[in-house]
Amino acid sequence: MSTQNAAQLPIAAPDTEWFRSAVVYQVYPRSFADSNDDGVGDLRGVIGKLDYLEHLGVDVLWLSPVYRSPHDDNGYDISDYRDIDPAFGTLADLDELIEGLHARGMKLVMDLVVNHTSDEHPWFVESRASKDSPKRDWYWWRPARPGFEPGTPGAEPTNWESFFSGSTWEYDEASGEYYLHLFSRKQPDLNWENREVREAVYSMMNWWLDRGVDGFRMDVINLISKDTALPDGAVVEGHLFGNGRPSYTCGPRIHEFLQEMHRAVFAGRDGAFLTVGEMPGVTVEEAVLFTDPARAEVDMVFQFEHVHLDHRGTKWQPTKLRLTDLKASLGRWQDGLAERGWNSLYWNNHDQPRVVSRFGNESPEYRELSAKMLAGVLHLHRGTPYVYQGEELGMTNMPFAGIGDYRDIEVLNHFREATEVLGEDPAVVLASIAPLNRDNARTPVQWDAGPNAGFTAGDPWIGVNPNYTEINAADQLGRDDSVFAFYRRLIRLRHELPVIAHGDFTMLLPDDEEVYAYIRRHEDTELLVLGNFTGRDVRADVDPSWVEAERILGNYRDARGLQLRPWEFTALARRIPSSSLEAPRQRG
Repeated sequence: MSTQNAAQLPIAAPDTEWFRSAVVYQVYPRSFADSNDDGVGDLRGVIGKLDYLEHLGVDVLWLSPVYRSPHDDNGYDISDYRDIDPAFGTLADLDELIEGLHARGMKLVMDLVVNHTSDEHPWFVESRASKDSPKRDWYWWRPARPGFEPGTPGAEPTNWESFFSGSTWEYDEASGEYYLHLFSRKQPDLNWENREVREAVYSMMNWWLDRGVDGFRMDVINLISKDTALPDGAVVEGHLFGNGRPSYTCGPRIHEFLQEMHRAVFAGRDGAFLTVGEMPGVTVEEAVLFTDPARAEVDMVFQFEHVHLDHRGTKWQPTKLRLTDLKASLGRWQDGLAERGWNSLYWNNHDQPRVVSRFGNESPEYRELSAKMLAGVLHLHRGTPYVYQGEELGMTNMPFAGIGDYRDIEVLNHFREATEVLGEDPAVVLASIAPLNRDNARTPVQWDAGPNAGFTAGDPWIGVNPNYTEINAADQLGRDDSVFAFYRRLIRLRHELPVIAHGDFTMLLPDDEEVYAYIRRHEDTELLVLGNFTGRDVRADVDPSWVEAERILGNYRDARGLQLRPWEFTALARRIPSSSLEAPRQRG
């Protein structure tokens, strides 16, 4: 599993599109590191771990929201875009974090949440104050449905269902109107049709870039443009409300808004910036438009297709992943963005469960092997990889005992609706919540085997996974065969080998339910990636001449060619003979 022989392959030259060879690390600050022992992670905790991130080798830190917030949705409900919430620290702490990252050659990407604000944001407070308020039109206000008494069931302006259960409309008794909230009722949607709203957002973004921030991860950014007619949506069996997503997903002015944002914020500004748009429901064809550099919208998107493959309809109906479905999905995105645009690559983030528990094997025998295999298979695709805190340690899902252990508003609202409104068995609902809920990703990072995993000396805001005595950074930093050490090698390969950052992509074995296989090719270098997604020995049915290739990375100490042991990963590289450079690419 050494990479020492990789030095024989071509080494990357400086890249003008620097993010192609970069790796991003996401910090969910509430759960990362607590510096003052109040049970909540903070900016000074992040500052204290910068040497750890530098040692890992990542290039960018993506920081989930640290702005002032009532924390109805853990900071994604912002009440002041230009200040830091006291739970996380101060603006001075943020400035020190930027300085520390830049001193280490890393960049900072902030979370940009501008589809909605908190209902405690001054903009909304003013909007709500009166129908004649100058900011009334900054949000989506509508009267009751014709023929209905305002505030009564069915009087909502549309029948849309919120992402967090219930209606997307909240009745305001003082004005007799409703405001739109696609998420929590405390997260009213901004009206991007209003130019003043857009200019206020762009001003805020420029303020952060002037402060030294290097870009933005844009939360649900493809939802900001709505069909102004606000039509009702179809009601699907088992749902109380209609599906409004066709009216606000990649809406009629979304490309116009993002191009305007680029002109107002990034165009003509010196520096190397990163923009990634989180876009639920985006298609490959739409993503090509969003990420085509000539269109100047965003550098890459987060799409959700591959993390919707293991459930039916909603995440509360989990099913087993079929590997062929995963290959078809990721392969389609690789092909779709091959000529224009760029992929983002992720298994985990603050909204997804731990991938080892989800697609791997969390048993003591195979946890580290499957964590490494999943990392290797993902990172060597074409695109920019994202590592979520604790992923580099192989952290697993949390065994929550009951609904009282959860903190996520999405879980709590769903449990309440399912048990109290729909009459479902609480035990059955709890079992359906366990595999894919967001709190699985939000338990504290496991730093050592001490109390509370070294996260805090206080009472942690959410429970610590009890397996922290076996899975923690202190143990892995001292082992050359750890998951952490594997991630370091993987990240270094992306930095060093142009075939990873720039090579084309060919999926192999699309009908194989056990082996994930693909080829990357760039100039005179070819790379074969193999991953065994099972707990048994299998053989990769690829060109047998690959047996002679050099193994540049693997998760077992020794190599066995194309015979793969349980959860084995291997990456093989070879030079392409000059006589073969014009030959058609191999496909399987």
